[in-house]
Amino acid sequence: MLLISFCLVCLLRYDNIVLHMILYGKNSVYERLKANPKSIRKILLADNFSQPDIEALIATRNIAVERLSLKQLTILAHTQNPQGIIAKVEKFTYSPFDDLLSQSRSPQLSLIFLDRIYDPQNLGAIIRTSACMGGFAIVIPKFKACEVSDTVLHVAQGGENYVPISMVSNLSNALISAKKGGYWVVGAVTDDEAENVYTHSFPFPLALVLGSEGRGVRYGVRKHLDVKVRIPAKGAQLSLNVNAACAIFCHEIAKQRANPR
Repeated sequence: MLLISFCLVCLLRYDNIVLHMILYGKNSVYERLKANPKSIRKILLADNFSQPDIEALIATRNIAVERLSLKQLTILAHTQNPQGIIAKVEKFTYSPFDDLLSQSRSPQLSLIFLDRIYDPQNLGAIIRTSACMGGFAIVIPKFKACEVSDTVLHVAQGGENYVPISMVSNLSNALISAKKGGYWVVGAVTDDEAENVYTHSFPFPLALVLGSEGRGVRYGVRKHLDVKVRIPAKGAQLSLNVNAACAIFCHEIAKQRANPR
């Protein structure tokens, strides 16, 4: 049994490096089945898995299914609670940044630039938040930041199917290109002189820059900001999690897109 488990892990690692990513959890797999079933190569179910709506959708999409013990599934997913379902999916495909710019010139689609976001939980939550709010695309740097991983996809809960994500070699150069394309670059900062997010009139088309907790937006990136905006703290002077900050900014941006001031 130990040898079988070891072989399963080795096969998964080979797939993960060369061909596949692992998507686990009911919501993540269900959203992928609805939005991008062609990216699914195989679905693995626990012996006792029973979810009629998901199983019916799998059958409709004509995707290969294999039943495994819950222990085997847990080993493959590298988590204690895969919720009885795993999907082997194609490696995540990033949207070319130039294509993103050409598609995003409408004020109805805003860009979110993430500077030094290392935690996959934060990146996944930001993707999910952006998907829920609608009208956003995400840009992440290739170096010194988290990429889209299995963990990110799980936390995103299917949000990656609805939010274009681009990876660029240099965030500052990407911001310069966005500005040349007509974008206003707004930075989320904590400076006292920054505008209040709740009263500021956002310019469109808009590119929002979010930095890491504690360290904020790097100096080299701050040089490209057209506007600095902050979230006022009326309670304890604590820093917000970057995903919480993203949710506040996205809500306000979406509201102003729909009802310009």
